[in-house]
Amino acid sequence: MGRKLDPTRKEKRGPGRKARKQRGAEVELARFLPPGKCGLGPARGRPAAPPAKPAVKAAGQTARGQTGFSDGNSKWLAPAKAKKTQPKGNHTELSSDGEVEEGNWEMEEEEDGSSEEMVDDYGASSSEEDELLPIEKAALKQKSDREGLGEDDSEEEEGEEAAEEANRQKMGQKEEEGLDLQLNLDIDEQFKLPTNEEIEKEDILFIFFPPAEPPDLHVIHQRIQGNMEVLQDFVVKREEGRTRQEYLALLRRDMAAYYSYSDFLLMKLMDIFPLPELVNFLEANEVPRPVTIRTNTLKTRRRDLAQALINRGVNLDPLGKWSKTGLVIYDSSVPIGATPEYLAGHYMLQGASSLLPVMALAPQENERILDMCCAPGGKTSYIAQLMKNTGMILANDSNAERLRSVVGNLHRLGVTNTVVSNCDGRQFPKVLGGFDRVLLDAPCSGTGVISKDPAVKTNKDEKDILRCAHLQKELILSAIDSVNAASETGGYIVYCTCSIMVEENEWVVDYALKKRNVRLVATGLDFGKEGFTRFKDRRFHPSLKSARRFYPHTHNMDGFFIAKFKKFSNAIPQARKEPAAEAAAPSAVPDTVTEPQPKKKKLDGSKADKEQKLPQPALKKKHSLKAQRRPLKA
Repeated sequence: MGRKLDPTRKEKRGPGRKARKQRGAEVELARFLPPGKCGLGPARGRPAAPPAKPAVKAAGQTARGQTGFSDGNSKWLAPAKAKKTQPKGNHTELSSDGEVEEGNWEMEEEEDGSSEEMVDDYGASSSEEDELLPIEKAALKQKSDREGLGEDDSEEEEGEEAAEEANRQKMGQKEEEGLDLQLNLDIDEQFKLPTNEEIEKEDILFIFFPPAEPPDLHVIHQRIQGNMEVLQDFVVKREEGRTRQEYLALLRRDMAAYYSYSDFLLMKLMDIFPLPELVNFLEANEVPRPVTIRTNTLKTRRRDLAQALINRGVNLDPLGKWSKTGLVIYDSSVPIGATPEYLAGHYMLQGASSLLPVMALAPQENERILDMCCAPGGKTSYIAQLMKNTGMILANDSNAERLRSVVGNLHRLGVTNTVVSNCDGRQFPKVLGGFDRVLLDAPCSGTGVISKDPAVKTNKDEKDILRCAHLQKELILSAIDSVNAASETGGYIVYCTCSIMVEENEWVVDYALKKRNVRLVATGLDFGKEGFTRFKDRRFHPSLKSARRFYPHTHNMDGFFIAKFKKFSNAIPQARKEPAAEAAAPSAVPDTVTEPQPKKKKLDGSKADKEQKLPQPALKKKHSLKAQRRPLKA
C-alpha cells in the first residue's frame, strides 16, 4: 500500500493529505531518496511551522529484536508536525513494519494545540473566554472600552490644559511684542528730515555715477507718507528747528523723483491742490481713463447700438445719468475703432470730458454756431447731432492738416449742416460774425490729460503756460466779438480747456469779464467743482463760482475747465486805463463797428443827437465861420 513516487520526475513535497492514514508512503519514499535528503514538508492545508529539533529515537532502540531502519535513516523519520521538542518519555515509536503508530500522532496534535494559548485583543485567554457566558463577555468588553475611553479622555484633558497654558503664554508674549511694536511705531512716527549732506550725497551718486543703483522708490514713498503726516499736523509732529518750507521742499523733491514730474509743475500743482488731494491726482494720472464712445443719434439709438456691440463681444455700460448718448467700454474682443458700426458712423470715440462743453453750450435747432477750434470734430458732430442737422455750423481750425480728420468724421457720421474753414481764430470777426453761440476749446498746456500724454510732466515750463494764456486771451475776445448779443435764442459763449492751471482758466475768464460786456452764467452741469475766486495773491470775480472744474481723481475723466458767458451788449467798453491791455487784442476793437446793431439802439441814438443839436444853434454858426476862414489862412 501507499504511494510509489519517482523522485526523478516529481518534485519532492513530503507527506501528502493522507499521510496519517497511509504511513507506508514515508517508508516507500525513503527507499528512493538518499539518506539525509528526505525533507518532509508540512501537510496540506495546515500552516507551516518553524523548524524544530525532532526528538525521535533510532529505529533500533524502539523494539528489541525487530528489524527496522538503521541509525543512519533516523534523521528523516521526524514527523511533519513536530514543531516543538517533545517532553521526556514521549517518544515516537514505529511499528514492526516501520510505521509510526497513530496514537503518537494524535498526541502530537493535542500537545501542539495545548502548548499555544490563543490570546484575544483584550488580554483574556481563549480558555477563559470559552468558560464565560455571552453576557459576561459583553460586560467585559464594555468595561474595557470605558477604561480605554477614560484614559483617552484624561489624555485629551491634559493635552487641552497644556494647549491652554501654551496659548496663554503666547498671548502674553504677543501682548509684550505688541507693546514693543507700538513703542517702535511711536518712535518711527516721528519723521525726521534727512540732512543736507545726505540729500547732496544721493544727488551726487545719482548724477555722477550712473552705474550706481538709483534711489529706492519704496523708501521714497515711505518718506512721502511720513512727510505728509507731519505737514497735516505740523505744530505737534514737526521736528524742532525745522520750518514748513524745508518739509515742503523735501516733499516736492521726493514727489518729483517718485512720479517723474518737473519741479516747476509740482510747484504749480501744490499751489492748486491740498496735499492729500495732490497725491490722489498724481496717482490718477498714472492710470488711463476708461474708453468712452458717443452714440450718433442721427443714425441710431443708444439701445440699439449697445445691443449690437454686445453681440460682437463688447462689455459696456451707460456712461452716467448725466449723459443720454455716452457708453463706457470695459473690454472688447474686437477693435472698437474698426467695427462695422464705427465705419457706418453709428458712434464716435470721444472722451467723457469732451461731451461736457457741448452740453453746456446747449445748441438749439436752426441756429448759427461757430466752433472756433474744431479738430478733430467730435464736438462739432455732437453739436450737429443736437441740432438734428438743422441750422448752420461753421467748423474752423487754424491747422489745415487737422481739418482732414474733421472732414472724414463729418462724412462718416452723416453731418450735412457744417461748413469747414481754415482761418486764424484771432482774426475771425473780420471773416464772419453775428453767431448765436460760439464754442471755444482753446489750445492749452494739456495738464489735464497727463494720462494720455506723459511728456507733459517734464516738457512744460513757465514760458509755455504764459504763452498759452496769452493766446487764450486773444481767442476769447475774438469769440465774444463773433457773437450777436441781440440773438433771440443765443448770445452765449462757452470757453473750455483741457488744463487745470489757473493761469489758463480763471485768469483768462476774469480778463474777458473786464474787457467785454459779458457775464458768467450757470453751465447747466450738475457735477464738477467750482472755479476759484481767489488763488494765492490774486482775486477773481465772484461769479467764477459758476465755472466748473473736473479732475481725474474725483470724476474719473480728463482734467477739464468749463465756463459759460452771456453777452448782453455788442458795444465794447471804452474806459481802458491799461494801455498794455489794448495791445492784447488790437484787431478786435475796430472790427465790432461792422456788426449789426439792434434797431432800438439806433433810434435812441438819433433822438439823442437831435436833443444835442436843438439847444445849441450857435455852435453851427461857429463851425461854419471856422470852415470859411480855413482856406483864407492857407
